[in-house]
Amino acid sequence: MNLLETIQYPADLRKLNVAQLPQVCQELRDYIIQSLATNPGHLASSLGVVELTVALHYVFDTPNDRIVWDVGHQAYGHKILTGRRERFSTNRKLHGLKPFPSPEESEYDTCTCGHASNSISVALGMAVAERLKEDKERKVVAVIGDGSMTGGLAFEGLNNVSSTANDMLIILNDNDMSIDRSVGGMGEYLHKLHTSSTYNNLRDRAAKTLYRWGVLNDDRKGRVLRFNNALKSLLTNQRNLFEGLNIRYFGPEDGHNVVELVGTLQRIRDMKGPKMLHLHTVKGKGFEPAERDATTWHAPGKFDPETGKRAEEQERPKSAEENVLSKKCAEGMSQPPKFQDVFGETLLELAKENPRIVGVTPAMPTGCSMCIMMKEMPERTFDVGIAEGHAVTFSAGLAREGMMPYCNIYSSFAQRAYDNIIHDVAISRLPVVLCLDRAGLVGEDGPTHHGAFDLAFLRPIPNLTIASPMDERELRRLMYTAQLPDRGPFVIRYPRGKGVLTDWRCPLEEIPVGKGRKLREGHGDTALLTIGPIGNVAAQAIQESGLDVAH
Repeated sequence: MNLLETIQYPADLRKLNVAQLPQVCQELRDYIIQSLATNPGHLASSLGVVELTVALHYVFDTPNDRIVWDVGHQAYGHKILTGRRERFSTNRKLHGLKPFPSPEESEYDTCTCGHASNSISVALGMAVAERLKEDKERKVVAVIGDGSMTGGLAFEGLNNVSSTANDMLIILNDNDMSIDRSVGGMGEYLHKLHTSSTYNNLRDRAAKTLYRWGVLNDDRKGRVLRFNNALKSLLTNQRNLFEGLNIRYFGPEDGHNVVELVGTLQRIRDMKGPKMLHLHTVKGKGFEPAERDATTWHAPGKFDPETGKRAEEQERPKSAEENVLSKKCAEGMSQPPKFQDVFGETLLELAKENPRIVGVTPAMPTGCSMCIMMKEMPERTFDVGIAEGHAVTFSAGLAREGMMPYCNIYSSFAQRAYDNIIHDVAISRLPVVLCLDRAGLVGEDGPTHHGAFDLAFLRPIPNLTIASPMDERELRRLMYTAQLPDRGPFVIRYPRGKGVLTDWRCPLEEIPVGKGRKLREGHGDTALLTIGPIGNVAAQAIQESGLDVAH
């Protein structure tokens, strides 16, 4: 009997026996794999939290109880269990399910999820609101990954969780990954918390002995969890950060043992005061290729679920830019590179000639292709974790002491560094090159990821030079121009995906700042003005129209 087919909503899930939950998890995992094989999306993250998702909806009275997902990459299992299984094939499609949790779509989606590190703050607001309304029955849970814990907003939330009356539960999903591998002191701290062999061996032996003596049983186990934390601090010589903030800490525990996880959640669900449950999970769990290479399988495109072979190209409607590209390819040209790869190759080329150049990225070395320079010059590239504001201000510090930082941030994520751009870079005219990848609309990732606002919010800022290359050669020349003397802060915005040129490795030459190019003479009374890659589409349209239009 297929149990997943009997579950339309979490209320159906809660009718099952705990012993049936491992089967539900396996069926849910298989369903996600089969679905995403033909309708691409975020695979590895959702596979890593299957057991956690099932356990949360089994233990908590959703949607009355609130579950706040951080980012939402991992929420596919949540969508499938909350009334959207039959529509899941429309996920990330026009007029279909939204790519991330959204209250507009379901009452089970408690807030907009798309950017990292906001779950603790949102959940604390909800928990305090319930206390003020004197609703003592409603529970609030924040689910945050170790990658999102590197964001400053997460620490701001933790600081207030510790000083504001609340009964919320924070679940730390620790898989040592965000999209690329997690970096920084928090990642190292969490790694030490769950890898002390002395502690884990002693804890296992002690638990078995206490069960055998009858001192420990399921009813008393909750009291022993706190003893585990004290024992860990003693043996690892580490003070627990969360306990130090007056947040009761439990774990780390195996996030893939759904039966044990249900038991733990049931024991701590009604405890008073803020609590944190630390789970160790594996990104891509249950699908061997994704477990082996979670970065590639974060959003792998189409693939064969039997062999694990990824399709080279997704079958999806082409944009106007891609139609121009397809026409060029049909004329015998090979495929142009992605803008991000031109950035990565050019950054390394420039860095070899200019020893002042360094690279900075907030957790996107692969996504923005800074990994190309990182491989050859690891000492001059910095992945600062999911902390966009810090990335900009860190770059300002580098620039103030004579370095030339290229700070690469996805356009939509740069919104979170707005004050840093103004206060720490622009006012002081510091030579920071801010490269905004994924500028413009980004397709099926949806409204939380569209880079639609950067031109509007950057133009009022003084002292910035803002540029958008029409093609790959212009991107290279803008990157070269930005590092010349006395340029000040320089912004280069470019889109997701491929450009239009195959012979893009042009000489690195200066582009005059503030001067446009006349691409086509016109003798009528119409002229078309464009900025950036849309110029390729405009040029093609003028040519095909036969009109005498200047460009």
